[in-house]
Amino acid sequence: MAEVHRQIELLGIEQARALATDKHERAAVDAAFRLMSGDDPTLALVHAGFALTCLPHRLHPATVWRREGASATMLVESGYDANGSPVGVPYGAKARMILCYLQSEAIRKNSRRVELGGSMRAFMRRMGMSVGGATYRVVGEQTRRVCSARLTFLWRLDKAERRVNGAFVRESLLFFDEEDRQNKLWQEEVELDEGFYESLRKHSVPLQEEALRAISDNSLAIDIYVWLAYRLHVLERDTKVPWPALMGQFGAGFGLMKNFRPCFLRALKLALAVYPEAVVNLTDGGILLTPSRPPVPHRTPALTA
Repeated sequence: MAEVHRQIELLGIEQARALATDKHERAAVDAAFRLMSGDDPTLALVHAGFALTCLPHRLHPATVWRREGASATMLVESGYDANGSPVGVPYGAKARMILCYLQSEAIRKNSRRVELGGSMRAFMRRMGMSVGGATYRVVGEQTRRVCSARLTFLWRLDKAERRVNGAFVRESLLFFDEEDRQNKLWQEEVELDEGFYESLRKHSVPLQEEALRAISDNSLAIDIYVWLAYRLHVLERDTKVPWPALMGQFGAGFGLMKNFRPCFLRALKLALAVYPEAVVNLTDGGILLTPSRPPVPHRTPALTA
């Protein structure tokens, strides 16, 4: 996908967009241009477990979400309100962006307590989200789900199983006043769960915040970008990943391979548009991963303390 970046450099963004054959190619061109137009890259971090498993892409009716990756299983359980009714499992692109923001800020500040700012609108702008009624409601709903959810990571070792129990957020205070469009999302800070935070410090994946913002409306592209950032730079040789394995990791909710494959390819193109260092090619029966440079060359000492 580095070709898209070269095309923009040679022809300019308007001509590159004009050459796109459909809206999906134009979205990839726009994402690449947004990444190229950014200032110095800002580091973002997510837990490595999200490179091996993923949250639902759409509304999940059950109270427990289970995904199994190559070496890890993730269980996300809905929290409950004061009446004992389930709040729901977090899902979609907005939930992923909220979680990425919380994790990145915690590691950047070397603290479980994350400052959020005074309003929902400020929080949304910080994450690169448009500010509007529909987005406002979705972010509010996903925030409730993230803050109340219970989390379990199971890591398969040679002769053992490592379990990390906890939650994303240990403590939060939410305010939603329908009559006030500037209403507060939380008090000025929330506190991440201690177990989740300590595991994050040991098992995190460095990403570019600008890249995530450029694909922030596509949950599948976000998952693929995180996965590639985790895998490509540690590969020692070309590695083929067959379609059944890709669907097993990313295809929850698609049902049939014929429905999953075109959606995956479109999301892959979008993810590669914001990760030009990645070398990924289609092959018979799957995709071929080639050892590549990571999207973020090195961590700073402050982020590995």
